[in-house]
Amino acid sequence: MAERPEDLNLPNAVITRIIKEALPDGVNVSKEARRAISQAASVFVLYATSCSNNFAMKAKRKTLNAGDVLAAMEEMEFERFLEPLREALEVYKKGQKGKKEVSEQKRKDKEKKADSENDKSREEEEEDEEERMEEEPEAENEAEEDEEEEEEEVEN
Repeated sequence: MAERPEDLNLPNAVITRIIKEALPDGVNVSKEARRAISQAASVFVLYATSCSNNFAMKAKRKTLNAGDVLAAMEEMEFERFLEPLREALEVYKKGQKGKKEVSEQKRKDKEKKADSENDKSREEEEEDEEERMEEEPEAENEAEEDEEEEEEEVEN
């Protein structure tokens, strides 16, 4: 939990950006009003979290999920926000699914690349092995010929 009450406040930059997006151009908001909105938003988040937690606890879970938040919004009598929240959740899920598919494709491409590089290195190793195999009989033949010559010299 937070050590100080100020730790529970949302960042001022976030609050300012939300306020600017919500209001028409040319409307100014005082620091005092921004602070009040920030505190109200923090209280709302805490309340929504507490209500969501109650739903999770009733279901004997420790993790809050989107269903808990939607049920909490209904319990808090914010029904008019349910549909926009559901739509935003769907957009989020689709975005996450797209990211997952992209990362999966990247992983597969990386594996294919690694496999092809491994195949190339195996081919090179096999070629090197074949060259060594070809060179070894030649070296053995030369060694045998040298031995035969030495034996002939010894006999003479």
